Amino acid sequence: MATGTNLRTWFDGAWHEGDVMVMRAADHGAWLGTTVFDGARFVQGIAPDLHAHCARVNRSAEALMIRPSVTTEEMVEIVREGLRAYPKDAAVYIRPMYWAIEGGDLGIVPTQTETGFCVSLEEIPMAPPEAATTLTTTRFRRPVLEDAVVNAKAGCLYPNNARMLAEARAKGFGNALVADALGNVAETATANIFMVKDGEVFTPIPNGTFLAGITRARHIRNMRADGMTVHETVLGFDDFRDADEVFMSGNMNKVTPVTAFDDREYQVGPVTRRVRELYWDWAHSDAEAAV
Repeated sequence: MATGTNLRTWFDGAWHEGDVMVMRAADHGAWLGTTVFDGARFVQGIAPDLHAHCARVNRSAEALMIRPSVTTEEMVEIVREGLRAYPKDAAVYIRPMYWAIEGGDLGIVPTQTETGFCVSLEEIPMAPPEAATTLTTTRFRRPVLEDAVVNAKAGCLYPNNARMLAEARAKGFGNALVADALGNVAETATANIFMVKDGEVFTPIPNGTFLAGITRARHIRNMRADGMTVHETVLGFDDFRDADEVFMSGNMNKVTPVTAFDDREYQVGPVTRRVRELYWDWAHSDAEAAV
């Protein structure tokens, strides 16, 4: 079932209109969940960090023992070709995906002989600038590399994220602030997280339990170039309760202000607004983002 509208699918060497069937029942990815994907955005006629997202899906495939079959440069060109069918004012979610097809040892380890690949494009609106969310805690945690393929953007990780999000929604909140195995804050159920205290910005240091996102890294570079102090460090839930501002960072909506963490309320402050402004200023100035 598609999330958006106006879908286009690249599969088997060509673009097709609609949500095309791409996976067979006996494919390793369908049976044992060996699937990876990435997400980029086309909005206002640009696709920011498209190359970085395409490169990451290849790294994710390798982490899940899937052989990448399309180079980053080829993938970028495939996506650009597909996006030309959309109007410049469309907001499109760009999703390249790999899955394993055959299994080797006992059927468990994917073989390197054949790989499934497709790109799915679908129109999904950007959240309006005034959109915000609220956070609560969850009993579910982010795993470590010894437990799961946390070094990949893998489909098999998302049922755990879904549990977190469902628990938060059942409690009346929009999302969950999630701990790692040691109890330190890692991210939310769907995005990376930042907090602001006394004008300085803090975000959990990447420790191998969560995917430190491409948009997260872009925000950090933009903020530092603008003269802000940004700390990547160990943070606890009490740090967020004591924060002046909190915002989420992800590819889908770039910056999402947080207005509450349980009973602690926040204003959408000047740093959060500035981070969004910096992001779009950079995106529109980057020649590689133009489609």
